[in-house]
Amino acid sequence: MAIIKKSNKELAFLHDLFVAPDWGERFAELLDEHVERPQKGRVLYLGCGTGGHAIALHERSGEKVTLVCVDENEESLELARAKATVVKEPAEFRSGKLDDLRFEDNEFDAVVGNASLISTRRVQRMISEMARVVSANGTIAIVLPTFSSFGEFFSVYWEALHNCGLIDLESEVENLITELPTISEIEQAAEEAGLEDIASWCQIEEFDYESGEAFLNAPLISDFLMAGWLESLSDEDEERVSREIARIINEERHEGEFALTVKATLVVGRKGHSH
Repeated sequence: MAIIKKSNKELAFLHDLFVAPDWGERFAELLDEHVERPQKGRVLYLGCGTGGHAIALHERSGEKVTLVCVDENEESLELARAKATVVKEPAEFRSGKLDDLRFEDNEFDAVVGNASLISTRRVQRMISEMARVVSANGTIAIVLPTFSSFGEFFSVYWEALHNCGLIDLESEVENLITELPTISEIEQAAEEAGLEDIASWCQIEEFDYESGEAFLNAPLISDFLMAGWLESLSDEDEERVSREIARIINEERHEGEFALTVKATLVVGRKGHSH
Protein backbone atom coordinates (compact mmCIF):
# COMPACT_ATOMS: atom_id res chain seq x y z
CA MET A 1 0.00 0.00 0.00
CA ALA A 2 2.98 2.28 -0.53
CA ILE A 3 2.43 5.50 -2.45
CA ILE A 4 3.14 5.06 -6.14
CA LYS A 5 4.55 8.26 -7.58
CA LYS A 6 2.55 9.45 -10.58
CA SER A 7 3.75 11.41 -13.60
CA ASN A 8 2.72 15.05 -13.97
CA LYS A 9 0.32 14.03 -16.73
CA GLU A 10 -1.34 11.43 -14.50
CA LEU A 11 -1.53 13.95 -11.64
CA ALA A 12 -3.17 16.49 -13.94
CA PHE A 13 -5.91 14.05 -14.98
CA LEU A 14 -6.45 12.85 -11.39
CA HIS A 15 -6.70 16.46 -10.20
CA ASP A 16 -9.21 17.30 -12.93
CA LEU A 17 -11.39 14.22 -12.37
CA PHE A 18 -11.29 13.71 -8.61
CA VAL A 19 -9.70 16.63 -6.74
CA ALA A 20 -10.99 19.81 -8.40
CA PRO A 21 -14.71 18.80 -8.33
CA ASP A 22 -14.68 18.13 -4.58
CA TRP A 23 -11.66 19.49 -2.68
CA GLY A 24 -11.15 22.38 -5.09
CA GLU A 25 -14.83 23.25 -5.15
CA ARG A 26 -14.92 23.80 -1.36
CA PHE A 27 -12.21 26.47 -1.58
CA ALA A 28 -13.69 27.96 -4.78
CA GLU A 29 -17.01 28.46 -2.97
CA LEU A 30 -15.26 30.53 -0.31
CA LEU A 31 -13.78 32.76 -3.00
CA ASP A 32 -17.06 33.11 -4.89
CA GLU A 33 -19.00 33.96 -1.75
CA HIS A 34 -16.70 36.58 -0.23
CA VAL A 35 -14.52 38.07 -2.98
CA GLU A 36 -16.03 40.70 -5.22
CA ARG A 37 -15.62 39.78 -8.88
CA PRO A 38 -13.24 42.12 -10.72
CA GLN A 39 -14.93 44.26 -13.36
CA LYS A 40 -11.86 45.36 -15.29
CA GLY A 41 -8.06 45.24 -15.37
CA ARG A 42 -5.48 42.47 -15.16
CA VAL A 43 -6.18 39.59 -12.78
CA LEU A 44 -3.67 36.91 -11.77
CA TYR A 45 -4.87 33.48 -10.65
CA LEU A 46 -2.21 31.36 -8.90
CA GLY A 47 -2.61 27.60 -8.47
CA CYS A 48 -5.25 27.40 -11.18
CA GLY A 49 -4.86 23.63 -11.63
CA THR A 50 -6.76 22.47 -14.69
CA GLY A 51 -8.49 25.82 -14.95
CA GLY A 52 -12.12 25.12 -14.10
CA HIS A 53 -12.67 27.76 -11.44
CA ALA A 54 -10.40 30.35 -13.06
CA ILE A 55 -12.28 30.09 -16.35
CA ALA A 56 -15.66 30.29 -14.60
CA LEU A 57 -14.49 33.35 -12.65
CA HIS A 58 -13.36 35.05 -15.84
CA GLU A 59 -16.62 34.29 -17.62
CA ARG A 60 -18.55 35.97 -14.80
CA SER A 61 -16.20 38.95 -14.68
CA GLY A 62 -16.69 40.09 -18.26
CA GLU A 63 -14.68 41.20 -21.26
CA LYS A 64 -12.85 44.08 -19.56
CA VAL A 65 -10.87 41.64 -17.39
CA THR A 66 -7.61 40.13 -18.65
CA LEU A 67 -6.90 36.86 -16.85
CA VAL A 68 -3.44 35.34 -16.41
CA CYS A 69 -3.23 31.92 -14.73
CA VAL A 70 -0.18 30.21 -13.23
CA ASP A 71 0.29 26.62 -12.12
CA GLU A 72 3.35 24.51 -11.33
CA ASN A 73 2.22 21.50 -13.39
CA GLU A 74 2.53 22.18 -17.13
CA GLU A 75 0.31 19.15 -17.84
CA SER A 76 -2.51 20.73 -15.82
CA LEU A 77 -2.11 23.89 -17.87
CA GLU A 78 -2.49 21.88 -21.08
CA LEU A 79 -5.88 20.67 -19.86
CA ALA A 80 -6.79 24.22 -18.82
CA ARG A 81 -5.88 25.59 -22.26
CA ALA A 82 -8.02 22.93 -23.91
CA LYS A 83 -10.99 23.88 -21.71
CA ALA A 84 -10.48 27.57 -22.45
CA THR A 85 -10.41 26.88 -26.19
CA VAL A 86 -13.72 24.98 -26.03
CA VAL A 87 -15.54 27.88 -24.34
CA LYS A 88 -13.60 30.51 -26.34
CA GLU A 89 -12.10 31.91 -23.14
CA PRO A 90 -9.10 34.18 -23.88
CA ALA A 91 -7.24 33.47 -20.63
CA GLU A 92 -3.46 33.08 -20.61
CA PHE A 93 -1.91 30.07 -18.86
CA ARG A 94 1.72 30.05 -17.72
CA SER A 95 3.89 27.55 -15.88
CA GLY A 96 5.76 28.88 -12.85
CA LYS A 97 6.45 28.68 -9.13
CA LEU A 98 3.65 30.10 -6.99
CA ASP A 99 6.10 31.57 -4.49
CA ASP A 100 8.60 32.92 -7.04
CA LEU A 101 6.63 34.86 -9.64
CA ARG A 102 8.13 36.04 -12.92
CA PHE A 103 6.13 39.25 -13.03
CA GLU A 104 6.96 42.91 -12.48
CA ASP A 105 5.97 44.77 -9.32
CA ASN A 106 2.44 46.25 -9.33
CA GLU A 107 1.53 44.44 -12.55
CA PHE A 108 -1.99 43.23 -11.62
CA ASP A 109 -5.18 44.83 -10.33
CA ALA A 110 -6.14 41.73 -8.34
CA VAL A 111 -4.47 38.43 -7.42
CA VAL A 112 -6.19 35.21 -6.41
CA GLY A 113 -4.13 32.40 -4.87
CA ASN A 114 -5.09 28.78 -4.29
CA ALA A 115 -2.60 27.42 -1.75
CA SER A 116 -4.75 24.45 -0.76
CA LEU A 117 -2.29 21.84 -2.05
CA ILE A 118 1.14 23.43 -1.67
CA SER A 119 3.45 22.98 1.30
CA THR A 120 2.48 25.29 4.16
CA ARG A 121 6.15 26.27 4.42
CA ARG A 122 5.76 28.14 1.14
CA VAL A 123 2.61 30.09 1.98
CA GLN A 124 4.25 33.15 3.57
CA ARG A 125 6.52 33.63 0.55
CA MET A 126 3.53 33.16 -1.77
CA ILE A 127 1.63 35.93 0.05
CA SER A 128 4.66 38.23 -0.23
CA GLU A 129 4.85 37.60 -3.97
CA MET A 130 1.12 38.17 -4.43
CA ALA A 131 1.43 41.49 -2.60
CA ARG A 132 4.45 42.46 -4.69
CA VAL A 133 2.79 41.98 -8.07
CA VAL A 134 -0.55 43.58 -7.21
CA SER A 135 -0.94 47.33 -7.74
CA ALA A 136 -1.70 49.89 -5.03
CA ASN A 137 -5.31 49.54 -3.87
CA GLY A 138 -5.41 46.14 -5.57
CA THR A 139 -6.87 43.16 -3.74
CA ILE A 140 -5.30 39.78 -3.05
CA ALA A 141 -7.24 36.72 -1.88
CA ILE A 142 -5.70 33.42 -0.80
CA VAL A 143 -7.37 30.14 0.20
CA LEU A 144 -5.71 27.34 2.17
CA PRO A 145 -6.24 24.84 5.01
CA THR A 146 -5.34 26.28 8.41
CA PHE A 147 -4.50 25.03 11.89
CA SER A 148 -6.62 22.14 13.24
CA SER A 149 -7.17 20.65 9.77
CA PHE A 150 -6.55 16.91 9.27
CA GLY A 151 -6.61 16.21 13.03
CA GLU A 152 -8.24 12.79 12.61
CA PHE A 153 -5.49 11.64 10.27
CA PHE A 154 -2.65 12.98 12.43
CA SER A 155 -4.02 11.07 15.42
CA VAL A 156 -4.13 7.83 13.41
CA TYR A 157 -0.69 8.51 11.92
CA TRP A 158 0.89 8.97 15.36
CA GLU A 159 -0.65 5.71 16.56
CA ALA A 160 0.53 3.88 13.40
CA LEU A 161 4.11 5.11 13.88
CA HIS A 162 4.00 4.03 17.51
CA ASN A 163 2.63 0.58 16.65
CA CYS A 164 5.29 0.12 13.96
CA GLY A 165 8.05 0.90 16.44
CA LEU A 166 9.00 4.17 14.72
CA ILE A 167 9.12 6.10 17.98
CA ASP A 168 11.78 8.50 16.70
CA LEU A 169 9.40 9.71 13.99
CA GLU A 170 6.48 10.54 16.28
CA SER A 171 7.75 14.13 16.51
CA GLU A 172 7.10 14.39 12.75
CA VAL A 173 3.38 14.29 13.48
CA GLU A 174 3.72 17.22 15.87
CA ASN A 175 5.59 19.10 13.14
CA LEU A 176 2.78 18.43 10.66
CA ILE A 177 0.24 19.75 13.15
CA THR A 178 2.17 22.88 14.11
CA GLU A 179 3.24 23.67 10.53
CA LEU A 180 -0.36 24.43 9.60
CA PRO A 181 -0.70 28.19 10.08
CA THR A 182 -3.38 29.73 12.24
CA ILE A 183 -5.71 32.28 10.66
CA SER A 184 -4.05 35.04 12.70
CA GLU A 185 -0.63 33.97 11.38
CA ILE A 186 -1.87 34.26 7.80
CA GLU A 187 -3.38 37.66 8.55
CA GLN A 188 -0.06 38.74 10.10
CA ALA A 189 1.83 37.55 7.00
CA ALA A 190 -0.56 39.60 4.88
CA GLU A 191 -0.01 42.66 7.06
CA GLU A 192 3.78 42.25 6.90
CA ALA A 193 3.48 42.07 3.09
CA GLY A 194 1.91 45.54 3.07
CA LEU A 195 -1.78 44.68 2.96
CA GLU A 196 -4.54 46.64 4.66
CA ASP A 197 -8.26 46.06 5.39
CA ILE A 198 -7.45 42.38 6.01
CA ALA A 199 -10.42 40.08 6.52
CA SER A 200 -10.80 36.32 6.79
CA TRP A 201 -13.49 33.67 6.56
CA CYS A 202 -13.38 30.03 7.53
CA GLN A 203 -15.60 27.01 7.08
CA ILE A 204 -15.18 23.44 8.31
CA GLU A 205 -15.29 20.93 5.47
CA GLU A 206 -15.62 17.17 5.90
CA PHE A 207 -14.40 14.45 3.58
CA ASP A 208 -15.78 10.98 4.30
CA TYR A 209 -14.25 7.59 3.47
CA GLU A 210 -15.98 4.24 3.93
CA SER A 211 -12.82 2.35 4.98
CA GLY A 212 -9.10 2.71 5.62
CA GLU A 213 -8.39 1.39 2.14
CA ALA A 214 -10.82 3.84 0.55
CA PHE A 215 -9.09 6.67 2.40
CA LEU A 216 -5.59 5.65 1.33
CA ASN A 217 -6.63 5.00 -2.28
CA ALA A 218 -8.50 8.28 -2.78
CA PRO A 219 -6.50 10.40 -5.29
CA LEU A 220 -6.70 13.49 -3.04
CA ILE A 221 -5.03 11.54 -0.25
CA SER A 222 -2.65 9.18 -2.05
CA ASP A 223 -1.45 11.47 -4.82
CA PHE A 224 -1.58 14.94 -3.28
CA LEU A 225 -1.75 15.13 0.53
CA MET A 226 0.02 11.95 1.58
CA ALA A 227 3.28 12.78 -0.20
CA GLY A 228 3.84 15.62 2.25
CA TRP A 229 2.54 13.76 5.29
CA LEU A 230 4.78 10.70 4.83
CA GLU A 231 7.83 12.35 3.28
CA SER A 232 10.09 11.49 6.23
CA LEU A 233 9.48 7.72 5.84
CA SER A 234 11.56 5.29 3.81
CA ASP A 235 9.71 3.30 1.13
CA GLU A 236 9.73 0.21 3.35
CA ASP A 237 8.44 2.08 6.40
CA GLU A 238 5.88 3.88 4.26
CA GLU A 239 4.34 0.57 3.22
CA ARG A 240 4.24 -0.75 6.80
CA VAL A 241 2.81 2.47 8.21
CA SER A 242 0.19 2.70 5.42
CA ARG A 243 -1.05 -0.80 6.23
CA GLU A 244 -1.25 0.11 9.90
CA ILE A 245 -3.11 3.35 9.12
CA ALA A 246 -5.72 1.36 7.19
CA ARG A 247 -6.03 -1.17 10.02
CA ILE A 248 -6.50 1.52 12.69
CA ILE A 249 -9.12 3.38 10.64
CA ASN A 250 -11.08 0.19 10.02
CA GLU A 251 -10.89 -0.76 13.69
CA GLU A 252 -11.96 2.63 15.02
CA ARG A 253 -14.68 3.62 12.58
CA HIS A 254 -17.14 0.95 13.93
CA GLU A 255 -18.90 0.43 10.58
CA GLY A 256 -19.20 4.19 10.12
CA GLU A 257 -17.21 6.40 7.76
CA PHE A 258 -13.81 7.87 8.52
CA ALA A 259 -14.21 11.65 8.40
CA LEU A 260 -11.33 13.97 7.58
CA THR A 261 -12.09 17.57 8.55
CA VAL A 262 -10.44 20.57 6.97
CA LYS A 263 -10.55 24.18 8.13
CA ALA A 264 -10.86 25.86 4.73
CA THR A 265 -9.81 29.50 5.10
CA LEU A 266 -9.90 32.60 2.92
CA VAL A 267 -7.83 35.69 3.72
CA VAL A 268 -8.32 38.91 1.74
CA GLY A 269 -6.39 42.18 1.87
CA ARG A 270 -5.82 45.39 -0.07
CA LYS A 271 -2.39 46.73 -0.93
CA GLY A 272 -1.67 50.08 0.64
CA HIS A 273 -0.27 53.05 -1.29
CA SER A 274 2.95 53.12 0.74
CA HIS A 275 3.92 49.72 -0.66
